[in-house]
Amino acid sequence: MKSLPDLNRLVLPPEQREAFLAAIRPLLPPEQFEFVQAMVEAFPQIKQLLEGKNLSIARLRQVLFGAATEKTATVCPPAPSASNPKGQGKRRGHGRRPARAYTGARRQTVRHPRLRPGDQCPECGKGRLRRQPQPAPVVRVEAQPPFPATVFEKEVLRCNLCGKTFTAPTPPEAGESKYAPEVGVLVSLLRYGSGMPHYRLEKLQASLGVPLPAATQWERVAEVARLVQPVGDHLKWLAAQAPGVHNDDTPMRVGQLRQQIQSETAPERTGIFTTGILASFSEHPIALFFTGRQHAGENLEDILSQRAEGLPPPWQMADGLSRNRPKSAPTLEGCCLSHGRRGLVQVADDFPEEVRRGLESVRAIYRFEALAKQQRLDPVARLRFHQTHSQPLMEALKAWLDEQIEGHRVEPNSTLGEAIGFMRRHWGPLTLFLREPGAPLDNNLCEQILKMAILHRKNSLSFKTQHGAQVGDLFMSLIQTCRLNRVNPWDYLMALVRHPDQVRANPEQWLPWNYQDALESAKAPASTND
Repeated sequence: MKSLPDLNRLVLPPEQREAFLAAIRPLLPPEQFEFVQAMVEAFPQIKQLLEGKNLSIARLRQVLFGAATEKTATVCPPAPSASNPKGQGKRRGHGRRPARAYTGARRQTVRHPRLRPGDQCPECGKGRLRRQPQPAPVVRVEAQPPFPATVFEKEVLRCNLCGKTFTAPTPPEAGESKYAPEVGVLVSLLRYGSGMPHYRLEKLQASLGVPLPAATQWERVAEVARLVQPVGDHLKWLAAQAPGVHNDDTPMRVGQLRQQIQSETAPERTGIFTTGILASFSEHPIALFFTGRQHAGENLEDILSQRAEGLPPPWQMADGLSRNRPKSAPTLEGCCLSHGRRGLVQVADDFPEEVRRGLESVRAIYRFEALAKQQRLDPVARLRFHQTHSQPLMEALKAWLDEQIEGHRVEPNSTLGEAIGFMRRHWGPLTLFLREPGAPLDNNLCEQILKMAILHRKNSLSFKTQHGAQVGDLFMSLIQTCRLNRVNPWDYLMALVRHPDQVRANPEQWLPWNYQDALESAKAPASTND
């Protein structure tokens, strides 16, 4: 068997790694460069994992390839029963979408070719036909380039005697500029809402015969960002007044910041992050993104500096890391119950019975949370509900955790001991939902909104400049806030760019959940006094 190469030679220091990637970038197509860059940056992480203490094969497999699911029934599967001998779940649906899901489609009414409301029924000959409130929908989906173009070929006439030329006037539908406002909005949605890099969109448009260079895309995006910035600033202020917040970090790449770090003799911090902050309101949640060298706690501190005096400290849900805590802004710290549960899931192969005990307790608590949501309990009623039903389970779980360590049933330095130790150390924040109205069980919502930044990182690799990262943060904040409030981001951004003066003057009237009222007011004729 051929021996493997020395892995230490494959792990380059950061400065050598950046120099190597810069040297090969011009030599490879973008797709191949992405593949090589991923391998070069993965080796240090894999080596660090392998050098870690008590790393199981199952944990390494999960880190490298991801976990399909962490459900209790999958981690600790129940024994087959007579009614379900193979332990199979419910059959999945067909995946088809109903016509009401096509909210962005044009609606066209189709009349019956022969019959009208009020006509005599051709079947029985006695009754009268009445139009039904629900039509019979038929959906047709068509295709066109993401950015279609029209060339207006204006006729030119020339006098054969004097040589004077006469050109047809430009039609109104040609607009005042080459690019319609919709171009910048759609590029923003594709880039920051779906992870479509500018260079890939440029190639797609070129293949469809409608060129749209990457530089032009950025110009359109920057113009839209300038128009919608007042709303982004107001959302930050509004988030500071929330009763509770979620926050978390994910690594990000910004070329300008990386060069800045490399130029520093002894940088205090070498990491670059995107922070996701979710301001929790009962009706209108707000998602915010911040990319730079600051940690989640520092970004949250900047937001809470705008909090109105007299408001009580908000509850804060994070994953227990010290860098997620704001230093000067007081909060009621909560810790993600899913993180504590995940520590048990990771050692399920080695300690199946012990893990089952903890997972079943947590599952019961989440079932009570689902009942509270089903009953639409307000924060105070939800708190009483959990105190009645979940608190006894949590107290029993705490007693079991203490018994495992203090009774010397589990070695504290083992993988199971470390998972139990995490829950014991963070027990107060883990049980915040039993003391504070509205406090959630976990930080899953924040991790879900951070997937938008992760998608951008995977597809676009990096931001080039700090300004580009700030523009991306603005659009991801607006797009994700729209999605959380079940608002169409396309319709919303188009409304903002079509009414820039009103948005600049009163951004509080142009938020995702109230902009329709502002649109109606803008359409209404102004009243005049005789």
